[in-house]
Amino acid sequence: MLAPVETRSVSPVFVGRADELHTLNGALSRAAAGEPQALLIGGEAGVGKTRLVEEFAAAAHRGGAVVALGGCVEIGADGLPFAPFSTALRALRRALPDELAAAAAGQEGELARLLPELRETTPGRGHDEEGMARLFELTARLLERVAAERTVVVALEDLHWADASTRHLLSYLLRTLRTGRLVVLATYRADDIHRRHPLRPLLAELDRLRTVQRLELARFTRDEVCRQIAGILAAEPDPAQVDDIFERSDGNAFFVEELAVAAHEGCCTRLTDTLRDLLLVRVEALSDSAQKVARIIAEGGSTVEYRLLDAVARLAEDDLIEALRATVGANILLTTPDGDGYRFRHSLVREAVSDDLLPGERARLNRRYAEALQADPALVPADERVMRLASYWYRAHDPAKALPAVLDASVEARCRRAYSEQLRLLERAMELWETAPEDIRAALRPVDYTEAYPPCGCDPATTPLRYLDLMAEAAVAGRYCGERERALKITKRALRLLEDEDDPLRSAWFWVQRSRLTHSLGRGSGREELATAQDLLRGLPPNEVHAEVLTHIACWSLVHAPGPDAYGAAERAVEYARLVGSRELELDARQVLGVLMVDAGHIETGLAELYEVREQALAEGTPSVALNAYVNLPSELEGIGRSREAVPILEEGLAFAERHGPPDSEAWVWGNLAESLLSLGRWDEAARACAAAGRVSQGVAVRGFHATLVAELALARGHLAEAGRQLAAAQGFFGSHEHAPQNHLPLTRLAIGLAAAQGRPLDARAHFARALDRDFQPGTQRYAWPLLLAAASAEGDARALPAADPGRADLLDRVRAAAKRLATIAPVWQAHERWVRAELLRAEGRTDPEDWSEVVAAFECLERPYDLARTRHRLAEALLSVGGDDERDRAAELLRLVHAVAAHLGARPLTEAVTLLGRRARLTLTPAGPPDTPAAPTDPLTALGLTNRERDVLRLVSAGRTNRQIAEVLFISPKTASVHVSNILSKLDVSGRGEAAAVAHRLGLFPPTAEERLIAR
Repeated sequence: MLAPVETRSVSPVFVGRADELHTLNGALSRAAAGEPQALLIGGEAGVGKTRLVEEFAAAAHRGGAVVALGGCVEIGADGLPFAPFSTALRALRRALPDELAAAAAGQEGELARLLPELRETTPGRGHDEEGMARLFELTARLLERVAAERTVVVALEDLHWADASTRHLLSYLLRTLRTGRLVVLATYRADDIHRRHPLRPLLAELDRLRTVQRLELARFTRDEVCRQIAGILAAEPDPAQVDDIFERSDGNAFFVEELAVAAHEGCCTRLTDTLRDLLLVRVEALSDSAQKVARIIAEGGSTVEYRLLDAVARLAEDDLIEALRATVGANILLTTPDGDGYRFRHSLVREAVSDDLLPGERARLNRRYAEALQADPALVPADERVMRLASYWYRAHDPAKALPAVLDASVEARCRRAYSEQLRLLERAMELWETAPEDIRAALRPVDYTEAYPPCGCDPATTPLRYLDLMAEAAVAGRYCGERERALKITKRALRLLEDEDDPLRSAWFWVQRSRLTHSLGRGSGREELATAQDLLRGLPPNEVHAEVLTHIACWSLVHAPGPDAYGAAERAVEYARLVGSRELELDARQVLGVLMVDAGHIETGLAELYEVREQALAEGTPSVALNAYVNLPSELEGIGRSREAVPILEEGLAFAERHGPPDSEAWVWGNLAESLLSLGRWDEAARACAAAGRVSQGVAVRGFHATLVAELALARGHLAEAGRQLAAAQGFFGSHEHAPQNHLPLTRLAIGLAAAQGRPLDARAHFARALDRDFQPGTQRYAWPLLLAAASAEGDARALPAADPGRADLLDRVRAAAKRLATIAPVWQAHERWVRAELLRAEGRTDPEDWSEVVAAFECLERPYDLARTRHRLAEALLSVGGDDERDRAAELLRLVHAVAAHLGARPLTEAVTLLGRRARLTLTPAGPPDTPAAPTDPLTALGLTNRERDVLRLVSAGRTNRQIAEVLFISPKTASVHVSNILSKLDVSGRGEAAAVAHRLGLFPPTAEERLIAR
């Protein structure tokens, strides 16, 4: 017989949520105008999140938007990798097949990891730390392209069940969406987010993004509860009944429904107060067969397909249909959108039914699910099959069946670049290992389940899989997904197991992993671990592990101990990599070698090597090497003063890192861009680049680099408190164990500068003394020259303080001795050498304009406006100390230039110093304009404001003459020529002589023979 018609429990009237709907509709309007929107909707279970999303989605659809819904699929405690995104993309493919195909064109193989219908994926190689980032970038750009012409709403429900890979992808998507008519909204159950819930860090991260709106749904008021009950009963409710239901439900919309139906039917008027009993009331009112079906579906996952349910329930088809009709009619179950399966209308009811199962009953149901799926894999979608089978067998408590299934699922997770799920599954396999029968373990092969492990000299087709193989794969998966703590624990445990085995190759490989993880976690430099690995390999034939160890040693030496030994290590690494045929290791080692060449003074040879490595890495499809090149090549250009050449490479590198790199790679590129922009005097742009680096950085090293850059900019702008905070943060990130010159020398320089700015000269001196104790290694001139300059400048500034007199002479001698050992392989460091020498003389009270003129002349050839302004300030100071009208005029002009640059940069300390010096000398730094504005001059040279003498100098600058040559031609001193050149650069608003010549050429200021006529005259 048919089940009786049930009273409806869902109100057809949408109650409340006016403010939330207004916010959602506003976001939809902005998205339709081309501004992507992101929203998070939180609230306790049953408060009405799904109903709100349904109402909004229906309205958006009526307005012409395409709506793609995706829910996080829970199987027991497991979430399917990328399940909500796969479901949403599948919905988009149904709604916009042509648009999605065009947007995915050329990237179907990679995107098939999320949407298998695009193309069959194969396990293959090519897994690395950048692989997941590539998939994320392609997904973000796919959605942007699909939403280019149509408004698209992507709604992801139940984030509290999301797997780690889904959380990572959502975080990436919300951080990087830039264009498209796209709304991304996600819901989560707020009362489930306890302190250790994995969603909690993501919510905190997204809260910091100004582009993400967060809505928290409150419970209904009494009036709203009254309207909801009226909708359910289709009549005005009794006020006393409303009061009772409102008090007992506390305004929770789902509990209101349950209580209203119970009260209307006249049963359970005094329901037990426990939540589970309340939720089970209507289930227990069903027939036995309907209750059985509800229990089966509750244990099968968020959604159960009809054919799978039929195979597990083992009921006659008519009985099954009748049971389903009863549960659907009672509003306990709903059909899925595709009409192929069933799910609970509310997850709270499903959880209550599942919790009511007996332990043996739960294991038996899972076994039935596993057996049915194993017998007919077509019962579930292909992209869910392996994962669900592994989960069913695991929860059936059958290690013999569960271990192979879990390992198959780990391979599937790796193929989808769901490395977090791969790690979880491998840890589950390690848990099952001892309880699985020996014959089952003996039948497993490493070739089927592992990629990361080095060859052991055995035949992979006949050698059984070992527990150590799983540990190796798990360690790499942990590193790929950012779970470095878990990976390090696994690595240490593997090394303890290997202590009793004679397996140097495997031991060395694990020591390399330990080195990488130790360094990335900020627990050490990783050198001791690499040394152990190297010792284990001594005397063994060349192999890939040996090449990897040598490459890592070369990388370590490059950062921590550059010089001849590092050069030799890099050459050996290249040799071994070529010998064993590892192209990626070879390119990595060649890159290290190129950097060391530049630092050793073989600049063009080293740069050519770096350019070639980058091009070959791009051509051969090794993104990890290309990413390193996009970091290291522009860094070396910056290190030799070629900042302008570095910027376009970094901008290209950013685009590449967004597509292919993990967040830290992108952060390194942003940081290097900020550094070059600082040098070029583009400080506002540098600040934005610093902020971008801070948003995406994760590792301690790159976060320390970011804090160092922020501290440097804050110090230059006079924000001393912020500089101190960022300096302390950087020191904390690098830790006391980190002594890499590229880290500790800039930190020491900033500490000296901050102490000097705060009037603590003795502290500045102590910082420098500690830095000298470690000595300056060859190849560190890039960081050492600015440090020496900071120390010498601090002593010069403290000359008027009697308390700083003792010990000054000794420190200045130490600065001179250190300077003699530093290389000046590039014009920028030659200029710094002159600057340090002049600052040392100033600290001794010997200020000569000639010395400072040489420094200014050196920096006029460079694109370093802040450094040029600082040296001009010192030259003006020296000129005023000499006295004389000519010197005062020159000093006044220099100070005007410095004041303009400092004001433009926002360099408050320099602005104040120049203003104070001008006031003491009674100089006007901002010349007043004429009372009347003259007509616009027709002569370009007059329009530029050049004097007759400056015209003559510009002619010679355009002809490529140096200051000394200009002085000889015009019968003036080189210092005067230098001042004229500075004035010209300022008036033309250019940063170098080459740009000035380009302006003159573009405006046609001088005919080709002008120089000869000038000389003849």
